[in-house]
Amino acid sequence: MTDNSLITELVTRHGNKRQSLIPILQGVVEKESFISQTRMRQIAKELDISPADVYGTASFYSFLNTDERGKYVIRICKTIVCEMNNKDKIMQAIKGLLKINVGETSPDKKFTLLETNCLGWCAEGPAMLINDKVYTKLTPESVREIVFEYLQSTDN
Repeated sequence: MTDNSLITELVTRHGNKRQSLIPILQGVVEKESFISQTRMRQIAKELDISPADVYGTASFYSFLNTDERGKYVIRICKTIVCEMNNKDKIMQAIKGLLKINVGETSPDKKFTLLETNCLGWCAEGPAMLINDKVYTKLTPESVREIVFEYLQSTDN
């Protein structure tokens, strides 16, 4: 969607004030998976704020993607608790299966692999989030099974 109708719809729903910025950005990510520069300029115009202000907000929050991402965004918690519970082995298992590194998207645009700050599941770490679904108490074996299910998914 490259026209302005999505932004118009989101502004109508959330309002045209500065405090509406985050819900509008979230709405763009929900519909398009990332916030393009074009969308940032459209939002800035609708909210009467600078494009730099929109970009600064969008790039600050890890869940507001300013780069195109895969269909499935895998976020691995990088807190000390997950680190102590073999987060590195989990990461190596995913990298080996998908053949991508942290910050990369698979050539088929199906997966993006990211590290992120606390997911809120420290008591059950290591933890991972795939889009909106949380996985905890991960092992290299369990994470391979989980990712393999997504690899086999037919809803491309």
